Amino acid sequence: MSIVISVPVREKTEWWCQALRELMPEWDIHPIEDCPDPRAVEYCVVWRPETGCMKPFVNLKAIVSLGAGIDHVLADAELPEGVPIIRTVGTDLTQRMKEYVVLHALRHHRALPEIQAAQQRHQWHPVIVPPATSRRVGVMGLGNLGAVAAQALATLGFQTVGWSRSPKEIAGVTTYAGSEGFDAFLAGTEILVCLLPLTEATRGILNAETFSRLAPKGAVINAARGAHLVDDDLLTALDDGQLAGATLDVFHLEPLPAEHPFWDHPKITVTPHIASQIDAPTGSRIVAANIRAFAKTGTVADIADAARGY
Repeated sequence: MSIVISVPVREKTEWWCQALRELMPEWDIHPIEDCPDPRAVEYCVVWRPETGCMKPFVNLKAIVSLGAGIDHVLADAELPEGVPIIRTVGTDLTQRMKEYVVLHALRHHRALPEIQAAQQRHQWHPVIVPPATSRRVGVMGLGNLGAVAAQALATLGFQTVGWSRSPKEIAGVTTYAGSEGFDAFLAGTEILVCLLPLTEATRGILNAETFSRLAPKGAVINAARGAHLVDDDLLTALDDGQLAGATLDVFHLEPLPAEHPFWDHPKITVTPHIASQIDAPTGSRIVAANIRAFAKTGTVADIADAARGY
């Protein structure tokens, strides 16, 4: 029984291998490039795998995505057909995303970027903002991460609304679904949080048309995928004053190139894809439990639907 692991940085691959070896001593676990016997490999554990890297494993039973999203797996044009994909989700990941969304929603709500800019100018700049109960915050995507983030925002008192592909019910959150509910969801929303899965239907959804439907001087938080955002549309909306600010954790190209205009834009906060970053000590426990359960039963709760893209 063999497992191979592939993440973009060799040191991190070794980190994951060591963590899983401690939890699964009965398995042979190797970096994907050091696999001694491709025919023995039953599981690939991957994050942003290189195209074709899983093709040699003819006895593959499942692919494990080191994250809640599977778009990085489906991007492999030579992905083995019909192999189940297991998502990696858990309370630690949802807690981290909840913290990130609440942190940056509050930053925009309390005009902290504006206050920090005034500090750099040595200006005393009191800003009066409405209470959270008068502020509408919208969460796009109500899966594991989005639902928890929306509930946390509602608990703080925000007028919280949510939008998803299919209808959802979340305590304290007014929900909308499908294309027919999108405009009503956006109308009056002052802080827009994107936690959508990346599919062809959601690619580029953070665009000029979407921004135009938000309340004036709104803010955008993208902690989903870089491809959800049309970069030039965001820059235009910020420069025109349509939007007051943005927090971006994900980008079309990562790491974000040093010459990209996001770095120096005064209304943009850049974070290096850390909103719900998974680490080997935490994530390996989830991965090990899922592989063992799948090996025993042929399924787990976190099987993705490749046709839907999540």
